[in-house]
Amino acid sequence: MNAHHLIDLNDISVEQWDALIRLAADIRLNPRDYMGRCRGRIMATLFYEPSTRTQMSFQAAMLRLGGEIIGFDNPGNSSVSKGESLKDTVRIVSGYSDLIVMRHPQEGAAKAASMYSLCPVINAGDGGHLHPTQTLTDLVTLSNEKGSLSGLKIGVCGDIKYGRTVHSLIKAMCKFSGNVFYLISTPELGVPGYIKEVMSSSGCGCLEVNSLEECIGELDVLYMTRIQRERFATPEEYERNRGVYILDRKKLSKAKADLSIMHPLPRVDEIEDAIDDDRRAVYYRQAVFGMYARMALILRMLEEDVITAKGFGKPIDGAVCTNPRCITHTEHYLPGCFSQEGGASSCCYCDTRLA
Repeated sequence: MNAHHLIDLNDISVEQWDALIRLAADIRLNPRDYMGRCRGRIMATLFYEPSTRTQMSFQAAMLRLGGEIIGFDNPGNSSVSKGESLKDTVRIVSGYSDLIVMRHPQEGAAKAASMYSLCPVINAGDGGHLHPTQTLTDLVTLSNEKGSLSGLKIGVCGDIKYGRTVHSLIKAMCKFSGNVFYLISTPELGVPGYIKEVMSSSGCGCLEVNSLEECIGELDVLYMTRIQRERFATPEEYERNRGVYILDRKKLSKAKADLSIMHPLPRVDEIEDAIDDDRRAVYYRQAVFGMYARMALILRMLEEDVITAKGFGKPIDGAVCTNPRCITHTEHYLPGCFSQEGGASSCCYCDTRLA
């Protein structure tokens, strides 16, 4: 199978990131030059989970490039509701389309889909695992807003345990020198161990803090996230964590004049509405940059075929992924597969380390 996929932004090189960022900038400045570049091509959007910005920005991107769209935004309106497996859905839809964009609530689902697709697959978010095209959006935004992707003090605040956007962003920004992360969360919502290992191995600075007030004056970038109700096992656990971190005008008064406030959206109550009009709030521009980022990615994957997927590891006798949200626990035909690095084994689908 010759299809190339984008499952994790770190599967491709920093040089490829830079090329995508530059292409997105050129598309934004010269949109007429790119009209019709995907005429006759079909993109399928398979969204097993609700989405506004990601789904619509992909659709707008393809339409602006002259392509067509098929797919679903509610699995209840598809054969998934009849019990169809991910494998069968992907195999069928990939025969109808030139590109699949998929969001799924289970971690590792995009990787699993890539095993059976006849066309390239783009991961549009898999549970609390990764969200590579949001990270590409964030890189395009930071490049435009800060002029550099190095030497930044970046605060990530809120749900940084289940927040796939945060995981992908940290992994990406660790590729650039001199970046320091301020991890602002409750103990229950701290980043997973494998993300801490990424920061440690890359040499990026990392400070864990309990409140925005402690560090907001130091930050060049503040990446806010919502507390995600859908990721919690019980309503009680969600209620304990919601509303803990809210960016208001009082806190913002302590920030730098050139702070960039980002948010993958949607927000609930974590950013006060009055901040929307502050010039430091870039999250609405960030959403628009996302369309140009995805236009660049679609073009690269369909026209130049330069995106490559990381290979799979090997089965380990008797090993089972311990992550209950991993796709392997519901799609039982999937082969168990683990990669080895530094003497440790990780699930190839969701990156969870074996005990």
